[in-house]
Amino acid sequence: MLEKVIQLDKELFVFLNGLGSTPFDGFWQIITKQIYWIPFFIAVFYLLQKKIGWKNLGIIILFLAVLITFTDQITNLFKNGFQRLRPCNDIDVNQIARIVEHRNSFSFFSGHAANSMASTMFVFLLIRKFYKHTYLLFLFPFIFAFSRIYLGLHFPGDILTGYLFGATLGILFYKLYLQFNKKYNFITKPD
Repeated sequence: MLEKVIQLDKELFVFLNGLGSTPFDGFWQIITKQIYWIPFFIAVFYLLQKKIGWKNLGIIILFLAVLITFTDQITNLFKNGFQRLRPCNDIDVNQIARIVEHRNSFSFFSGHAANSMASTMFVFLLIRKFYKHTYLLFLFPFIFAFSRIYLGLHFPGDILTGYLFGATLGILFYKLYLQFNKKYNFITKPD
């Protein structure tokens, strides 16, 4: 059964990766780097700060830093535990796929997907009551993680597992944040 799932994952990868085109490779290489998302992050923090103030934003940034660090370390444990080859290193697919970038680390599961979904879920749960179209934040992890398939660095199963893991941790950290807030009652009014 597991072998069938892995085979379907590889076939789906080849299909999705094959949708790419050389003129767009540079675009997706930019999309996959966190540094180019900084204006987006600043905009989200600005919207959040407008509603909760600077002090409370600082506490949320601290929670996000711990969340991303925790997510990243657990992801690395899984990668080193499962040791699944990335598509760019898997001889079953790298001869027929469009491999734009190469990495020597392992694939399962995607840290890009897990971290982006964890942080997005956490922020979404925080600001959904303030803004009508907050669900649009989820475009970030979907576009960000798809870049990994496009570039030949992750299988779809790596991405989906990363999403599930990240969403779960985002919800868990949101609940921890609520408990912290309840205990210390630090959110009253914006600064």
